[in-house]
Amino acid sequence: MTTSNIVLVGFMGTGKSTVGQKLAERLSWTFQDSDAVVEKEQQTTISELFRVHGEAHFRVLESKALEHILGQQGQILATGGGAVLAESNRACMLRHGYVVALQASPETIIQRVRSDQNRPLLQGNLEDRVYMLLEQRKHAYDFAHTTIDTTELTTDQIVEEIIVRAGLKEEGQA
Repeated sequence: MTTSNIVLVGFMGTGKSTVGQKLAERLSWTFQDSDAVVEKEQQTTISELFRVHGEAHFRVLESKALEHILGQQGQILATGGGAVLAESNRACMLRHGYVVALQASPETIIQRVRSDQNRPLLQGNLEDRVYMLLEQRKHAYDFAHTTIDTTELTTDQIVEEIIVRAGLKEEGQA
């Protein structure tokens, strides 16, 4: 398999954006965050899109952004946590990239997202919402080429593991 893009999927708080930025830096590739792309195109926040138009509308915009981003090469794409819910998105990711599912323990996720007010799906009791959504999505990331548990790993360790598993060589290495 030729790796033209790396797609990071996983529940919110598993490290997709942090790892993606560091991985792009290491490989001299372009980092893209599908949520950030949607926000830029729509000139509003994801929270506001959810509030005004609902989740279904956001998911349509998200799918269009994924197709656009993955139509290019040399991209590290951090997807929104729910991007994998649509079969068409999963097929697009597999067709255009090496898909890495990042996961973490529920406790780690809760700790990482606790202070983030920009997560519309986490309104209400944070712990209950995280456990409920994790249960609903427990098989949503099974389609990925590989899975890495980020709970006990540093960002650099995760980046190194992705490079090894994807069979990539860094710039200037034989």
